[in-house]
Formats: sequence, structure tokens, C-alpha cells
Amino acid sequence: MSLNNLKPAKGSVKSSKRIARGEGSGHGGTATRGHKGAKSRSGYSRKVGFEGGQMPLQRRVPKFGFTNVNRKEYQGINLDKLQALVDNGKVTDTVDLTVLVENGLASKNDLVKILGGGELKAKLNVTAHKFTGSAKAAIEAAGGEAVAL
Repeated sequence: MSLNNLKPAKGSVKSSKRIARGEGSGHGGTATRGHKGAKSRSGYSRKVGFEGGQMPLQRRVPKFGFTNVNRKEYQGINLDKLQALVDNGKVTDTVDLTVLVENGLASKNDLVKILGGGELKAKLNVTAHKFTGSAKAAIEAAGGEAVAL
């Protein structure tokens, strides 16, 4: 037996503090809350962003601009991505939302817009929420069909 492996006898050490159970407990009086101030009082809950009376960060930072709550965000997919799917043999003739989700180009709740970047050589029937003018023209020029949902 040496100093580094001494332990108190089993059951002699309490596992948790019993707070506010009188002075004999060692945690009476202020019940480990300290003296005075909001945190010592019952019913206290710190407001989100409260900085002790200092002007909070969200009020110090300047606000500007306008955010349209009705804005619709579209996941843009260029024509060259569709051509890559054809080249890799993942698509033969039809491209719809399920195909795009399976190949990781969109997630299942996304609104999809086909963009005119790159070129499309394959004849595809593409189904999406929106198309740019150039994308629609390129799909139809390749002999395909652009169907808007």
C-alpha cells in the first residue's frame, strides 16, 4: 500500500451534493448560488443573447437590406452535368427528379432549375420545376423534350 492507491472506505463518500439542506450539509446558506444578483434568485433564467446588460451582439451589428420571406430557392443544374450522366451510362433517355436525387445532383425536397451551361448532345426527356430559355432551346435542339412541373 502506498499514497497513490489510497481510497476512502466504501460508502463513506457521498456521491452527490445535497444542496440547501441546512448548514450541516456544507451547502446551506446561499445553497451554492453565491451572494445577491439575478442568478442567486429563484425563477431566474438567462435570456438567449443576454450579455449582462452590455448591448448584445445582435443589437450592435448593423442591419441592412431586405429578405423576402416568400423567396423560392432553386437548385441549379447545368446541361453539362446531364451530359455527364449520359456519358457515365447512368441515364439513357429520361431525366426526372428521382434520377437527379439518386445521382446526388439535388435533394428530394429541392426545387430544380435546369440551366444552359455546357452543351447537351444526347436526346433526353427532362422533367424539372423550371428551365432557362437557353437550356430549353438546347434540349429541344438535341431532339429531346423539356417538361416543366
